[in-house]
Amino acid sequence: MKIKPFKVEQWMNEYEMDAKFNIAETCVDSMSLSELIKISGVDKDSLLDDILDLKMTYGYITGNPRLKDAIADLYKGVDRDDILTTNGGIGANNLVLNTIVEPGDGVVSIIPTYQQLYSIPESLGAEVKIMYLQKENHFLPDIEKLSGMVDKNTKIICLNNPNNPTGALIPEDMMIQIVEVAKTVDAYILCDEVYRGLNQDGSYQKSIVELYDKGIGTSSMSKVFSLAGLRLGWIATRNKDLMERFFSHRDYSIISCGMIDEVFGALALENKDKILQRNRSIIIENLQILDDWIKAHEKYSYIKPLAGTTALVFYDYDISAFEFCIGLMEHSKTFVTPGSCFEYENSFRIGYASSKETLIEGLKNMEDYSKTL
Repeated sequence: MKIKPFKVEQWMNEYEMDAKFNIAETCVDSMSLSELIKISGVDKDSLLDDILDLKMTYGYITGNPRLKDAIADLYKGVDRDDILTTNGGIGANNLVLNTIVEPGDGVVSIIPTYQQLYSIPESLGAEVKIMYLQKENHFLPDIEKLSGMVDKNTKIICLNNPNNPTGALIPEDMMIQIVEVAKTVDAYILCDEVYRGLNQDGSYQKSIVELYDKGIGTSSMSKVFSLAGLRLGWIATRNKDLMERFFSHRDYSIISCGMIDEVFGALALENKDKILQRNRSIIIENLQILDDWIKAHEKYSYIKPLAGTTALVFYDYDISAFEFCIGLMEHSKTFVTPGSCFEYENSFRIGYASSKETLIEGLKNMEDYSKTL
């Protein structure tokens, strides 16, 4: 199988560990396990004793029931049988696409988004149609255009809500319109929802799983819950036939998730309200810092994010996105991601959910760097 290089991941792999001021990070300021245990209020010694006594078998092949119950509680009208655990959100998307998409199938995807959603279908021999989201339209899908892109060959529509990298949030009424478009051709909808739960206004965001019987939601412990190191993700769907197919394909790629990961994942989700309170506080304060900075620097512009942890920032300099970001790294070890990784030039993705101190210093360094351009 031939597949295009994964631009954003290759960029992160090459430069992230050398960064001093990482404002490319997309997770809310990561927690240590000690911090998680403190937030949960459990006895640390008792928990660790229980973990040390675990026999390192494969564990629950289909996912720890305690964890799956906690994941199901993130949705309305969903139970543990509608959940399938994976190795991260990236594993969830990969499993969905490899299960559903066959050579010659029609796939509609948006850009910008996580590259998996269009490069994997392309590598599987699908006929991929791309809708480029426009800044002038606040990076929201154009329903009329979407209606013209689907046809009887369309197997699946791929979305990302809230959007990475723009922070755009597709409102519920628009999601319902997208569902109606999918119904006209009996297509599935895959919605990567790894930032779901981080709306700036704190409102509840319905999942595609709650809106459509052929809807598939994917997510993980990484972004919203600050625990990327657990490498836990999941697929949610109420479509029983499709869930059986996911289970069957999963046997070839994931026997089970890590037993210890699942213990800590369940602990985190059972205390989701405390973690979300922490993380919403971080993104609200930090986005205000970023917004004030953008307003004070006329060479920079963006559509202010409504959700998530990232923004796509455009600059008015005669330099490519890659050169801009390399120059910033060389200038002050300040790390952002080129917009070209998402097919948008003259821009960069910034992650504003790092520690407040890192964000402030990173933006100061960018201001100093700008004076050299």
